[in-house]
Amino acid sequence: MKRFTINSENTSFRFLHTDDTFLKSINLKVSSGECILICGKSGSGKTTFSRLLNGISPNYIEGDLTGHVETLGLIAGKADIEDYVPVVGSVFQNPKTQHFTTNTTYELAFAPENIGESPNQIYKRINEVSEELDIKNLLNRDIFKLSGGQKQQVTMAAANTLRPKVLILDEVTSNLDQNAVEQIKKMIKQKKEQGITIILTEHRLAWSKGLVDRYVLFENGQLIQEWSSDEFNQLTNHELGQKGLRAMDLSKKHKKLLEKEQKSVNFQGSYLLQAKNLTIGYEKKTPILSNMTIGLSQNKITGIIGPNGVGKTTLANTLTGLLKPLAGKILWHGQSISPKELVKKSFLVMQDANYQLFNESVSEEVLLNAKYPEQKTPVLEKLNLSGLEERHPMSLSGGQKQRVAIASAILSGKELIIFDEPTSGLDYVNMQHFGQLLNMLKETDAIIAIITHDVELTADWCDEIINLV
Repeated sequence: MKRFTINSENTSFRFLHTDDTFLKSINLKVSSGECILICGKSGSGKTTFSRLLNGISPNYIEGDLTGHVETLGLIAGKADIEDYVPVVGSVFQNPKTQHFTTNTTYELAFAPENIGESPNQIYKRINEVSEELDIKNLLNRDIFKLSGGQKQQVTMAAANTLRPKVLILDEVTSNLDQNAVEQIKKMIKQKKEQGITIILTEHRLAWSKGLVDRYVLFENGQLIQEWSSDEFNQLTNHELGQKGLRAMDLSKKHKKLLEKEQKSVNFQGSYLLQAKNLTIGYEKKTPILSNMTIGLSQNKITGIIGPNGVGKTTLANTLTGLLKPLAGKILWHGQSISPKELVKKSFLVMQDANYQLFNESVSEEVLLNAKYPEQKTPVLEKLNLSGLEERHPMSLSGGQKQRVAIASAILSGKELIIFDEPTSGLDYVNMQHFGQLLNMLKETDAIIAIITHDVELTADWCDEIINLV
C-alpha cells in the first residue's frame, strides 16, 4: 500500500465558539516530492487547511476536528506541535507573525539553535539557505527596518534552515518583486528534486507555471475540483476568472504596464501634491531615497512600483506625514505642508492590516472616523464583506482584513489615500471589485496612489506609473 506524505480523509473543522463547520469533508493525498497549489477565493479555507498540515490547528488555533489529517505520520490533533517543527517548514500569509528575533541572522539561527545544533552547523545552514535565496545582503540587519517583501524573504529562509521534508507556503510571493519571485521559484524546484513536498496556497498563479504538479480548488470550505498541471495550463484567463482565479498568462498585462510607465509624467507640471528634491529615510547618514521629485494629481490612479527595499513604503509614510523628510519639501497646492497637516489629510492602508484594526466588529471598524457613513452598505457589498458586519475583524482571513481596511479608507473621505500592497491577499473577484472602487474614488477630489508588485492590478487599473528604480 502506497504511503503518502500528506493524507487527508473526510476532514472537517469547526472553529471554537462558532456554529458552522468551516472545512467540510476534505479528501487530499500528496506524494513525496509533489508540489500542490491550493487556490480559491479569499475565505474559502485554504489557510485553515494548511494549518492542519503543520500542526497549528487544532493545537494552537482550537476547534473541532473530524476525519483524519496526517503529515509524515503526524496526526493532527494527536501529535504535539513541536513534533512538526523539524519536518514541516511554514511561511505564513503574514510573515511578521512568525519572527522571533530583531536581527535577521539570529532569525535564521533560531530554529537550529533551539534543537541544539552546534554553532558551526548553524553557520553552515545560514550560509547555504541565504545563498539559495540570494539574500546575503539581508543578513545581520534589523528586521524592523526591512520592507515587507524583504521580511517575507527572511521568513522563507528561516523556514528552510532545518531542511524540512514538507514546506507549507501561504501566499509566499504576495509582497515580492520579480527577482525575488524567481529566487523562490528556483528554490522550490531544488526542493522538489530533493523529494521535498510543497504545499502552496496562492492567489497569484502566473509564477507557478512549470512548477506545480496539481492545482486544487477550494470553495466554501470544500475541495471542489482538481487539475493536473497540463489541464490547468489549458484554461484561458477568462475561464480562470469565471472560477474566481487570477490569470496564468500575464504577457498582455506586462505590455500594458510598460506602456503606462513610458507615458508616465515628468513631474514638471502642476500637481495637487508635489515632492521636490525629497530625501527620505530614518537616518540622515543612510537615506533610502535621495533628491526625488514626483507629483500626484486628482482624478487619476497612480501606481508606485519598484524592487523590494527601494523605499516605496517609506515614501508612503513620508507623503502621509507619518515620517518627516530628511531633506526637500512636500507641497500641497504649491504651498509647503507640514507632516502634521499631511496626517490630517491622509489615509494610509498599511501593508499589514492588523496594525490598523481597532474595534470589536467590522461595522464599528469601517465607521470609525467615517466621513460618509451612509455609504457603508454599498462599499461593504462591493468588497464582499456583507454578512460579516458583526464579526470581530481579527477573526477574519488575511484577505478579508485587508478589505476591511480598504473600506475604512474609502469611507474616510480623506484627500490623499495611499494603498500599500492592497491586493496581496485578494483573489480575482475581490481584485476586480477593488478596481471598481478605485474608479469611483477617481471621480472624487481625492488623490489615489497604490504601492504594489501586482502586475494585474497595475496594468488594468492604474493610469500612471512611478517606477522607483
